[in-house]
This record gives sequence, C-alpha cells and structure tokens, in this order.
Amino acid sequence: MKKALLENTKISKDAKETVQECVSEFISFFIGEAFDKCQREKCKTINGDDLLWAMTTLGFKDYVEALKVYLQRFREMEGEKAGGATSS
Repeated sequence: MKKALLENTKISKDAKETVQECVSEFISFFIGEAFDKCQREKCKTINGDDLLWAMTTLGFKDYVEALKVYLQRFREMEGEKAGGATSS
C-alpha cells in the first residue's frame, strides 16, 4: 500500500485491515466462480487458467492479458526450478 502513496503518508492499522478484508473478498469472488466451473467439469484442482476464465466471466477481462503474461512467467520459473534440481 505504501508504494501507491506519497513517501511520508502513514496508513492506520484499521485501514490496512480493511483493505486486507476487501482483497480477501475479491479473491473469494473469483475462486468461487472458478470452483463452480471445476465442479461442472468434474475437476479436482483449480488452476491459474480457471481463475483467468473466472475473471473474464465476471467482467474483469481488462486484467486478464497482463495476468496471462505473469502466469506464463511464473510457470517458466517453476519449470526452471524443477529442471534445475538434480539428485546425487
């Protein structure tokens, strides 16, 4: 939160807790939609693509392209970590 505000701006504990609650509700909103999709498709695991689908379905498609890039980079980094591990 501090990165979005002026350098000397202070944020109260109540404000931080309120934002955290809002973020949790926001995330639950998408997870619930993705969960419903996975249940219909008889999937056991919600993945990043399901969340992107939920965001598009719920009207947040303006954010999806940037998140697709992030998800792809995340998957590449995870692949590098898995590929870099060797057993002796």
